[in-house]
Amino acid sequence: MNPVSPLVAAWASSKPPLLRFLDRCHADYLAENGGDVAHYIPELSKAEPSHFGIGLATLDGHVYEVGDTRVPFTIQSMSKPFVFALALDSLGASRVESVIGVEPSGDPFNSIRLNTDNHPFNPMVNAGAIACSGLIHEAKGNGAFEHIRRELSRFAGRDLDVDEAVYASESATGDRNRAIAYLLRTNSVITDNVSAVLDVYFRQCAILVTARDAAIMAATLANRGINPVTGEQVTTPYAIARTLSVMTSSGMYDYAGEWIYRVGIPAKSGVGGGILASLPARLGLGSYSPRLDKHGNSVRGIKVCERLSAHYDLHMLNRSDDARTSIIADYTIGKNPSRRSRRPHEQEILAAHHQDVRVIELVGTLSFSNVDYISRKLAKRPRPQFVIFDLRRVTAITRAGARMITEQFRELADFRVTVILSGIKRSSEGWKIMREWTEGLHNIRDFYLLDAAIEWAEDQVVYRHGGSIDFHETTELSEQPLLAGLAAEELKELAALGATRTYRRGEKIVGAGEAATSLFFLQSGVVHVTLPDGVRLATLTAGMAFGEMALLEPTRSADVLADASATAVAIAIADFEGFRNRHPRAGERIMRNLAQILSERLIVANTKVNLLTAT
Repeated sequence: MNPVSPLVAAWASSKPPLLRFLDRCHADYLAENGGDVAHYIPELSKAEPSHFGIGLATLDGHVYEVGDTRVPFTIQSMSKPFVFALALDSLGASRVESVIGVEPSGDPFNSIRLNTDNHPFNPMVNAGAIACSGLIHEAKGNGAFEHIRRELSRFAGRDLDVDEAVYASESATGDRNRAIAYLLRTNSVITDNVSAVLDVYFRQCAILVTARDAAIMAATLANRGINPVTGEQVTTPYAIARTLSVMTSSGMYDYAGEWIYRVGIPAKSGVGGGILASLPARLGLGSYSPRLDKHGNSVRGIKVCERLSAHYDLHMLNRSDDARTSIIADYTIGKNPSRRSRRPHEQEILAAHHQDVRVIELVGTLSFSNVDYISRKLAKRPRPQFVIFDLRRVTAITRAGARMITEQFRELADFRVTVILSGIKRSSEGWKIMREWTEGLHNIRDFYLLDAAIEWAEDQVVYRHGGSIDFHETTELSEQPLLAGLAAEELKELAALGATRTYRRGEKIVGAGEAATSLFFLQSGVVHVTLPDGVRLATLTAGMAFGEMALLEPTRSADVLADASATAVAIAIADFEGFRNRHPRAGERIMRNLAQILSERLIVANTKVNLLTAT
């Protein structure tokens, strides 16, 4: 067994930069002893002050963990944004907004004060949170708490328990919350039994989570309601957007203004020592350290969030996204035609009308500003007959982006421009919205592969300008570029070595990884050459050879399948090599032709690379 080199071992055990950063934060702030654990709820005063954990969840479902990330603690006020989102989805925005405001109060979280409409200022203070619990109780009755616990579990991606001791302690000492609840009852914000509503509220605050759970819950908010670990759509994007808005203005109580000024990430704290921070479309952070400052926020947790935001420039109002990066390539088929081998008359038509087909390859998220930029770029050149939007590198389409791009499609339809889409991820929400809004438009086609889209558009250009797609048949090896320059007698001898074979539509003629034992000269039909991952390398018609790499490599590197019924002359490599040995001049000529064919393919590949790097 070969020993592993020290360099390889070090590489395998190395930590990602973000994890190293969190390690440093944990080490630097572990010695921070400022603040104290909450005492006004007796059971919370029993928390171990030294506990300190940091979790960070990315939107692809990876969770970084440092320190005491699996130590359970009660969620307390961190439950408020999730119950607010749940109320919005369960009862509808109009019902919720009719009794709960969305303005910051500037008061402590447990202030016994309502706004000028005699409603809670917002759902992040105790009055608003109790009102939310009351709305859920109004809708679910005795099943209200279990409904909340189950939904919060979906945010965390696991079943969450309740700390019964903390629940009992909160219930026994919750007179201030009782005063708030009766004030809400007096003003008809709560319509149900006050004791029953408070029981729901006290229990939801006693739900047990960990720093890891908090990170995943925050990432679910950042991911428009989709839990990035489980992939489950927990709540609607509408509810998420409204929840994050209130978290931004009011999530950190009377420290909220300072927080959003310095950190700039929507967040919510709890007197159990937790903080969760949710940066939309980026990440979710969860921390646990029970020492609290005068505002009721975790001292260490605040420092971690401040340092993370400053170090990586994560303030949500300091976005660096540039709409101009959404186009990775923009060209006509004159610069990058399809991989289909064309006959001379087809090539002439396409060369004369190459601007009729424009290809725009997109990348990243199609947002409002990105689509606006794409639309303006499209308008700066002469109007084509076909526009191909390649979406294979598009990771998401926002609702605004989907609306704007469909409006662009409708405008193109007015000018009789055909829109062709390729590389679509049909499961995405943006795609579903786009399909809904473009229903009835007849100028849209879609293909999975970009090359297939370009090939189809080329065919239409040929047809429109009086040409035809040549599916001719040929039995003459003299038409084969690989055999160009061979004498008639040499071609006759080669033909005698071959056997004519017929292939059905969709039949695999050769497969990647197989031994390369023959080369083929296509006489009729169409075949395509693809890599094992489905990327199309070439489309070949009669008069073209395939499998010619067998002259250089003993193993097939690609699949060849019949697009339609096809016939080809197959010559065994052993027989072909025997011919080359008998006719060295012809053998040299064939290899020169092969070098020319490979050179032309390389030129096409280089052109594609230049297009991608020049945009």
